[in-house]
Amino acid sequence: MNLIKTSFTLIALCCLGLTGLNAQDRLSGRSFATRSEVLAQNGMAATNHPIASQIALDILKEGGSAVDAAIAANAFLGLADPAMNGIGGDLFAIVWSAKEQKLFGLNASGKSPASLSYAELKAEVDQGRSYRGGPLSITTPGCVDGWVALHEKFGVLDLDRLMAPTVSYARAGIPVTSEVADFFRTFEESVQKSDNPSFKKVFFTDGRFPGKGEILKNPDLAKTLEIIGREGRDGFYRGAVASTIADYVKAQGGFLTKEDLANNRPVWVEPVSVNYRGYDVWELPPNGQGISVLQMLNILEGFDMSGMPFGSAAHLHHFLESKKLAFEDMAMFYGDPDFGDIPLEELLSKKYAAERRALIDPAKAGEYHPGLSAGDHTVYLTVADKDGNMVSLIQSLSSGLGSRVVPEGLGFVLQNRGSGFVLEEGHINQYAPGKRPFHTIIPAFITKEGKPFVSFGLMGGDMQVPGHVQVVMNLIDFGMNLQEAGDAPRIFHSGTSARGGRVPGLGETFLESGFPYETISELMDKGHVIRMDKGIYGGYQAIMVKDGVYYGASESRKDGQAVGY
Repeated sequence: MNLIKTSFTLIALCCLGLTGLNAQDRLSGRSFATRSEVLAQNGMAATNHPIASQIALDILKEGGSAVDAAIAANAFLGLADPAMNGIGGDLFAIVWSAKEQKLFGLNASGKSPASLSYAELKAEVDQGRSYRGGPLSITTPGCVDGWVALHEKFGVLDLDRLMAPTVSYARAGIPVTSEVADFFRTFEESVQKSDNPSFKKVFFTDGRFPGKGEILKNPDLAKTLEIIGREGRDGFYRGAVASTIADYVKAQGGFLTKEDLANNRPVWVEPVSVNYRGYDVWELPPNGQGISVLQMLNILEGFDMSGMPFGSAAHLHHFLESKKLAFEDMAMFYGDPDFGDIPLEELLSKKYAAERRALIDPAKAGEYHPGLSAGDHTVYLTVADKDGNMVSLIQSLSSGLGSRVVPEGLGFVLQNRGSGFVLEEGHINQYAPGKRPFHTIIPAFITKEGKPFVSFGLMGGDMQVPGHVQVVMNLIDFGMNLQEAGDAPRIFHSGTSARGGRVPGLGETFLESGFPYETISELMDKGHVIRMDKGIYGGYQAIMVKDGVYYGASESRKDGQAVGY
């Protein structure tokens, strides 16, 4: 039976490979390119919703900074794509300051409740409650603190001006886009069965999620954003909003308090980089997974990737092996640096990369272990302004619909980022009070000889790391333009090591349509387990700057667009 199943899988995958992923005929460019890059001199925005991109552009034209425009766009996405992000979630950003000619990193992820101990959480879970979703999964939302920190350092326009477009749209309503409607539909049955009136009051229309083209309103969110616009961080982390959040979470059996909210603070951090074939690729340090992007690139730099045709078995095999190696270290070492020693310097050294690279057999898929001894769902956007400032920003609720806990009258869902913890004593991501959980969301940036080159990101949980690496390789190794780098068929691997620890075996490789029959067959011969799936390959946005011109690109798999002026 397994042989028959494998044969049918191979036939299906080979059919996908033979048909390919082809856009319409174009005068130039790759066959999979869906559209041209957007070119402009004065400003650029790339988001996963056309209206968010338009709002960002309006802010730029009004004289707002790249950060102003990013905040305004992010606020709108919390209305338009509420299953993915919102003010109940966390935020990370990398900002290029044209004035200071340097990158700044912001970690605006919140901490676990200070009043909930490991023993208490373990006892709750032992009684059958989940910390993967619901009230126990709620950590302090860092998004608004992230907005305020970014705005204080790089903002120009008043915060209430940045909230105003979303306030207006939230009251008037917006049509639900195709991608959002599809996402809602995947959760329809489970939400229908739940006893969650506050959630349904905000997000349901006529007893269900709104469908494509139907109007979504959220007057409660409009009121909350108006408070944030007037009062800044205190409007969210203190006063009536904070009390409402804390009281509602407590009533639902959670532990987040007014003190947790009042004491929350984002952290400015130094971005970390490695040089990949003359380009410096930047990520943020843990508690996120960005360092594994840099580890993968260090390993791949030792191979002649440009000599392996894009989509060939050699290309995919070396990529997959480097991913498995990097994720072994992620499973052991990545977490809140305040709660464990993370050997960043050693993990990112070229010497260590060479040692790991030597483990790769070009003819066979391997199973790996960490090289040192031990001591979800998202939105991404990027904006650039007329002064040369650029921001790479990512924001998330963790899983789709977050914790599904919606405080009465506030119009947003709280995140379930506590699902990034593990209940394993001694693990770097072991739950502890007042601790930041492991995060999947990672913004990225590329510089060339100390100057900005590309601001980019790719949303989608565990897809983000391999997605970042694929974009970098597409640009640098395979000579694609910015739009092609995102349109190219993607590779996703899962099932060995990730934030929860390592799992024995080779895992599974998922391929988008577009890879040829020969590649699929050769990969299977090397021992890779090949599968097919949909909707798991992430969402990309990017801005490049070259000779004073901005190039914008937006994900063909999502609803958004890049716009400039």
